[in-house]
This record gives sequence, structure tokens and C-alpha cells, in this order.
Amino acid sequence: MRRREFIRLLGGAAVTSPLAVGAQQVPVVGYLYSGSPASPLLLAAFHKGLRATGHIEGQNLTVEYRWANNALDRLPELAADLVRRRVNVIATPGSSQAALAAKAATATIPVIFSTGVDPVQAGLVASLNRPGGNVTGVNYMQTQLAAKQLGLLHELLPRATRFAVLVNPNNLIVIDTTIPEVQAAASSMGVQVEVLRAGNHDEVDEAFARILQLRIEALLVSPGQLFSDRVEFTALAARRAVPTMYHDREFAEVGGLISYGSSLADQYRETGVYTGRVLNGERPVDMPVIQATKFELVINLKAAKALGLEIPPILLARADEVIE
Repeated sequence: MRRREFIRLLGGAAVTSPLAVGAQQVPVVGYLYSGSPASPLLLAAFHKGLRATGHIEGQNLTVEYRWANNALDRLPELAADLVRRRVNVIATPGSSQAALAAKAATATIPVIFSTGVDPVQAGLVASLNRPGGNVTGVNYMQTQLAAKQLGLLHELLPRATRFAVLVNPNNLIVIDTTIPEVQAAASSMGVQVEVLRAGNHDEVDEAFARILQLRIEALLVSPGQLFSDRVEFTALAARRAVPTMYHDREFAEVGGLISYGSSLADQYRETGVYTGRVLNGERPVDMPVIQATKFELVINLKAAKALGLEIPPILLARADEVIE
């Protein structure tokens, strides 16, 4: 199925009202996302998790999709709309901002998140083991890996001394975690790190121009919806000839140089499983936050060759996957 057809089907589901089958009413999941319609593969992973708990969209489940298209100020109204529609549960895969908006909109409807930030620090849950309230989900720990990612980037370019980290100034949760970790790691390694900010696509282009002006030797991209168009972003980094570290393997798979992080597909699937378990009667208060335990280092040799880089053998040996 083509991507446009897939998204069109999902859009049609967004206006479908809860169905009735016999005397039973089909449960409704509200799907709230801060970016544009997510990758079909990630949406498929979410539905795979739902199916594992016995829930199939269009058969015994309805899904109401809401996309903020990177307009974060729209999230509160989108969340409020789902609450007005009395959905049974709100799922916010891959978006801490969406999760916070959903939590603010309701204290009774269960909210299942997956987020790369620390959910306790973000104010989503009281603790990982005892979330409390109506919110729980999956933490895939993207922001907590910033220091490790910078270290791997330095191993890739051992002679480099000038690095940069790109952050979205509108995403304060990511900034509060990422910048201190990166700065502390840079200090321990004896290298410089420049913090570059981009809150829209024009500012992303300006940030890359700044990288050239400052003679930055390598870039670390923080997680965020603004930087989530993998094909476009990796192509931009390639055109500017900037060695770049990404936070999930999907970037390396479409041409990015190197990535380190947990599998997004796994996290979307687990979000679907938790959503289905709530539909089956479990309560978020009794469901500990799932934390990622597997992290993958992926290196793209084709991208390295285009940049004129030779990957250190010791780093290649440690890679979970080498794309040739």
C-alpha cells in the first residue's frame, strides 16, 4: 500500500464515530501526535501492539487521529476535543508534548505515552514503578543518551575538537536534559560543543550555515518532531558534508552516517500493547512505565565514504549493524 493511500485511510478513520456491534459499543482510542502523520511503519507497529491484545481497528476498535503538524500550541485543543468525544484511552506515541497536553486535558481518561525524555522529570508520572493517576507508558530514553552519542561521535572522529548539538528551542523538556549532558560530556573529553537552536525549517537551514561558519566538525541532532523527516534531514546533512549523529536507526537506514538509540518501532508496538491492556480493563496506576533496555549502534558505510571518512575498526566491531 502506498504511503498516501495509507494516510488517507487513517484520515478517514479520524472522522468515524464510535460504532455499535450488537449490544456492545466499540471502544475508541484517541491518537494524539505533535507532528505530521507518522511513518506508516511506526503506525503499523502501534497497531501490531493493539492486535496482540485483541484489538483491530475497523473490526472491534475505532481510532480517532489528531495531528498537530508541529504546531505545538494546537495540542491542548486537540486533546480537549478527544476528551469531549469521550474516547476510552488517549495514546500519544513519540511525543512528550502531546502526552502533557492529554494529561492536562483529563484526570480520568487513561493516557498512554511513549517519550524519549525522562517522564518523571517531565511531570508525566510520579515515579516509574508507581506512575499514579491516569498516565503511564514507555520511556525510550532518547535525551538520556546524549552524552553517550557525543562520545561515539568523538570515537568516530578522534581528531575533531569542535562539535555542535542542534536543539529545538520550543521543546524545553529536551533542552533541559540534552544541553547539560552534552556540555558535561564535552568538558570531560576536552572538546568544544556549540549549541545551535532551530524552531522551524528556515532556522534549520540557518543552523547548517552557522555550522560551516564556525567550522564545526560534527553534529549531534537532539530528538524532536521538527527534525523527524529522516530523508530530508539526512539529505541536508549530506549536502553540507556534516558528519551527523542521530538518535534512532531509521536515520542511518535512509542515508544518515551514524545512529545510537532504542528501536522506535519497538516503542510504538509497546505503546499499542499498553493501550490494548487498558482497553481490556487494566488501570494505568497499576502499570509501571516501561524503560528501553536495548540500544543499537548503526553505521552507514556508504554515507561515510561520501564524506571521505574511514570508520575506526574498533567502532565497526562494536556496531550492531553496518549498512553497506
